[in-house]
Amino acid sequence: MTGSGQTGPAARDPSPGLLRVRGLRTRFLTDQGAVHAVNGVSFSVRRGETLALVGESGCGKTAAMLSVLRLLPPNRTRVEADEVSFRGRDLLSLDDEGMRRMRGAEIAMIFQDPRNALNPVLTIGRQLTESLEIHLGLGRREARDRAIELLHSVGIPAPATRFDDYPHQFSGGMCQRVMIATALSCDPGLLIADEPTTALDATIQSQILDLVSELRAMRRMAMIWISHDLSVVSSLADRVAVMYAGSIVETAPVRRLFESPEHPYTRSLLASLPAPVADGDGADAAKRGPLLEVHDLKKHFPVHRGLMQRPTGAVRAVDGVSFQLHRGETLGLVGESGCGKTTVARTVLGLTAPTAGRVIFNGTDLTRATAAEVRVLRPRMQMIFQDSYSSLNPRLSVGRSIAEPLLEHATMNRAERGKKVAELMTVVGLDPKLAARMPHEFSGGQRQRVGIARALALKPDLIVCDEPISSLDISIQARIVDLLADIQEQFGLTYLFISHDLRMIRHLCDRVAVMYQGKIVETATAEVLFRAPKHRYTRTLLAAVPRRTGRAS
Repeated sequence: MTGSGQTGPAARDPSPGLLRVRGLRTRFLTDQGAVHAVNGVSFSVRRGETLALVGESGCGKTAAMLSVLRLLPPNRTRVEADEVSFRGRDLLSLDDEGMRRMRGAEIAMIFQDPRNALNPVLTIGRQLTESLEIHLGLGRREARDRAIELLHSVGIPAPATRFDDYPHQFSGGMCQRVMIATALSCDPGLLIADEPTTALDATIQSQILDLVSELRAMRRMAMIWISHDLSVVSSLADRVAVMYAGSIVETAPVRRLFESPEHPYTRSLLASLPAPVADGDGADAAKRGPLLEVHDLKKHFPVHRGLMQRPTGAVRAVDGVSFQLHRGETLGLVGESGCGKTTVARTVLGLTAPTAGRVIFNGTDLTRATAAEVRVLRPRMQMIFQDSYSSLNPRLSVGRSIAEPLLEHATMNRAERGKKVAELMTVVGLDPKLAARMPHEFSGGQRQRVGIARALALKPDLIVCDEPISSLDISIQARIVDLLADIQEQFGLTYLFISHDLRMIRHLCDRVAVMYQGKIVETATAEVLFRAPKHRYTRTLLAAVPRRTGRAS
């Protein structure tokens, strides 16, 4: 496929390329029959070019790349193609040993979740030197020197010292840098990056994008960037291929696709960012009075060292935070990972005891209240978690998970609970007939709706939303944000919305508080903060947000 708007599963790509794929078809063999994940996909990538592959979860993006690399289990999948060639070599005809030599040495892949991709029981250095020894035949000392050099090239501070650390000792952004170093260690001709910045903060995401762009230019490396973040795609890619239901429905140069998309699905994808929900200056909410008041909140975690684990200091996770949240208002809390956002949320909800300060909810000081007083108020404060799968018990049906708060805090018989669960599932857009299904049978967006239904079960006044959309596709994000706005209006809810996605914060929140190193450095209405940020860190944070080509973000 070349040019703009070439569509259809059987479309051919006649242009020469480093990687050429024609008519790729992938089927997953299940007990219920064959699932056609990839349906006749064709594309090519030239040397030094970045092709972005975009579309919703389940559309076949990752399955197509894993098929190209032959990483899918052969006993449960069938992969066929008219052509899959790299530098003229037929990848489907290579034996297993030939394919192992190709992977890592000539084609490398960065996976979405670096913590799952890195072996937790091996040091960072050992995982880097392994590929150097296998593919390049380097000795142990030479491989170590090369690995330290690679860690330095991707911005890991003190690489010689961090060489012997384990993955759990690195932040998410640093783990992703390690994955990039590993992928680049053998100087591949093609890098496949599968959603490598999805869960990263805006500033870390910006650093990773700059790093990848710089390394690509230095090495004249081709890249396939799999993503659902259209702003990242517009700032990084040369061409974009849009996937839908296992097929590529449109391919075009990045600017042309964003300015004049031809396929209806592409147009719906570009239009999926919701229109602003919050407006005004927050004066109406202020008139309703504060529901939550936080005064000089501090949470310090002691640091213990040595054989006797003596306390040697403290991590000041939250260091003097104060804010008010008015009834019916949405307050956004933004900042990088580690700045203290989630610790504030957990302390406000009483899940973590504060070191100092006061948390006043509906006139009651929770830091001085008795256990009985807190128990009475707890149903009125609920939380929606970031990871919708981990927050649900995998052994309980979704209906039972939604009913769990009712079992603890409400006096209902079984029939009444069943009726209430059905009502809640209807409110969040789920079919009540699915209540008996298990969490793994739902998509990420559906599981997040289950989490919202559970949070609504006890008719709370306040819901704390802790990164509830960060791992979802942009169109699913838009639906969840619209749902949150709808139920806020319907039930008169108040939200504390924690996120690193500044675009969604702008569209959903009335006011925004910016956290940096345990403190709130700036608070303003969303309109004022995005138009005229005052604090230097806020300006840095806003500058890190990728801008969409061709259209205002």
